[in-house]
Amino acid sequence: MSTNSSSPSPNPQQGPVTTPNKSNQQRNTAIAAVVIVALLGLCTFLVVRNYQLGNTNTSLAANFDESEQLKAELEKQYYEALSELEEMRGSNEELNALIESQKVELKAQKEKIEGLLRNKSSLDKARKELAGLNAKVEQYLAEINQLREENEMLSSSNTQLTERNQNLTGALDSQLMTNASLSSEKAMLVSEKESLESERARLSKKVNIASVIKVEELDVNGLKSRKSGKAVKKKFAKNVEQLNICFNTTSNVVAEEGTEIFYVRIINPLGETLAIDNLGSGVFTNNATGEDVRYTKAKEVEYDQKEGNVCLDWTPGQAFAKGTYDVEIYNKGYLAGSTSITLK
Repeated sequence: MSTNSSSPSPNPQQGPVTTPNKSNQQRNTAIAAVVIVALLGLCTFLVVRNYQLGNTNTSLAANFDESEQLKAELEKQYYEALSELEEMRGSNEELNALIESQKVELKAQKEKIEGLLRNKSSLDKARKELAGLNAKVEQYLAEINQLREENEMLSSSNTQLTERNQNLTGALDSQLMTNASLSSEKAMLVSEKESLESERARLSKKVNIASVIKVEELDVNGLKSRKSGKAVKKKFAKNVEQLNICFNTTSNVVAEEGTEIFYVRIINPLGETLAIDNLGSGVFTNNATGEDVRYTKAKEVEYDQKEGNVCLDWTPGQAFAKGTYDVEIYNKGYLAGSTSITLK
């Protein structure tokens, strides 16, 4: 038995054969290239990112610094404004009330700005509000100064008015004293005048009474006219048509010469004054009693301070009742004489 040892014969159709070591080397090289490219990209990204973060941090740091600066400025302006407002405080209640109102508004504005400063994106608004706060403080101070000036002017005017009022009060007091003195004097004069008038009235009454012209021989008769026209005396009431009244006036040198009026009252048995207005009846004042009295008829006489005779008739155009009739004669409001007649 024989053993055949032979080497494989080359395949003429295949190309050159690659060894395993060389293939691994190529793959590693490719991976390394990819890794290097990736690392380069990462490094580039990190460099850019780091640059951006640096800029962001720089911006944040700047914003933080500005925020703190604005806070400090806000605090400074706020407390300076409070100090200035407090310096404006005085005794005027209106002014102090305005200051308190402004302090409340400033506090609200400060809190608003502090809220904006906590939000870094609102720094621009915060800056504007801070500028507005400063302007508002200036406005407040201007308002207070204006109010203070107005109050000073009013105070000056009040002082002048007070002085004027004091002067007027002094003048008024003086005038009141003068008036009081005049009133007292006037009261005395009025009292004296009333006393004089009372005395004059009393004397005038006496003179008036003294000037009353008394009547005498007062005679009353009932008359009836005959067919012939002649009147005859009658005593029976049914036959009497008129009453004839005659009297004598006495001499009185106190009475002035001139027209004198004698008022005649005829009082019937019932106590009633006979009066017919169409026949000359009327009313006079009884100066002895002050009462108004009805009269039957009046007679005007020209008096010359001497004795005289006066007659008048009362013809009522109606029947007379039976009974006693009183007849009174008045001069100057006083009773000058009286009598009576009885008709059967």
